[in-house]
Amino acid sequence: MDFKDSIKAISQRIATLKDNLQTEEATKNALIMPFISALGYDVFNPLEVLPEMNCDVGTKKGEKIDYAILRDGQPIILIECKHWAQDLNLHDNQLLRYFNVSAAKFGVLTNGIVYRFYTDLLEPNKMDTKPFLEVNLQDVKDAQIEELKKFHRSYFDVESILNSASELKYMGALKTAIDAEFANPSPELVKYFAKQVYDGICTQKIVEQFGSLLKRTISGYISDKIADRLKAAIQDEEKISEPVVEPIQVSEEESSGIVTTEEERESFYIIRAILCGKVGVDRIAMRDAQSYCAILFDDNNRKPICRLRYNGKVKKVETFDANKNATLHVVESPVDLYQLREQLETVVAAYLQAES
Repeated sequence: MDFKDSIKAISQRIATLKDNLQTEEATKNALIMPFISALGYDVFNPLEVLPEMNCDVGTKKGEKIDYAILRDGQPIILIECKHWAQDLNLHDNQLLRYFNVSAAKFGVLTNGIVYRFYTDLLEPNKMDTKPFLEVNLQDVKDAQIEELKKFHRSYFDVESILNSASELKYMGALKTAIDAEFANPSPELVKYFAKQVYDGICTQKIVEQFGSLLKRTISGYISDKIADRLKAAIQDEEKISEPVVEPIQVSEEESSGIVTTEEERESFYIIRAILCGKVGVDRIAMRDAQSYCAILFDDNNRKPICRLRYNGKVKKVETFDANKNATLHVVESPVDLYQLREQLETVVAAYLQAES
């Protein structure tokens, strides 16, 4: 099993076991030790992984870090562990104290699900207050797995990690800042764009007016870009292969008057794109009927993902929760399906969980 597969296996393990882990020790044994093993370290060899290493702080004796990963007898990574349900924001000061009295260059704070990686970018031998890398194993990205791989025993190199740590830290901060601006544009950003299109003086009233316009424009711009890329991908695929959508199987009673529209097909592709990171796209099927177009898991009527109700004057999408309770959402176009990502992923996750 390669490193990526090992991390994916731990991710699946979390979903299966976490509700049965009542203590911090259980979290360590079931979730954190397998993660350390995936990094290539022998958790049963104290020359590699030392549990409860002393980290005395000043006059305060008996302070211990949960795990210290060693190389040549010296700690290189400190790992402070918490119960899987605990909020890590309440415990970062504890790791900071241990880090500052240790020779280790990296500190990790984790609850077995979220892993926060720290170092001393701002001031030598003093741990930064913010992590340069944070990974949620229940929603881990391929790029994050590549960053985790740098901590593997076979590839571990302090300088290599430090070279990317600074970029990761500031890229993360920039993403957070951009996300905040997109969600609620600041007056400075509103004024900047307003001055590009408005010839008058940017009074407070004008800033408020353009604030709403800018927020809607950003949302529309992102949606358009996603739609353009999706359509381009579909067109490229159609040039080299038969259409992905299988012939829709309907009964003779249903066949009369059923027309699968381009919007329904585009919606099907979008839903596949949304869910491709959670499940193979071959398990997502479309089955049209007179009143709605059903998107199904494993082409099973008893496993609906959503229903496209585009036949009326107002387009609606019907989503389902884990208990198959339905909720209707008004949409203007298939691109609006991206706003329903959480609902779509939740119901598919429930079907996958039922299989395990």
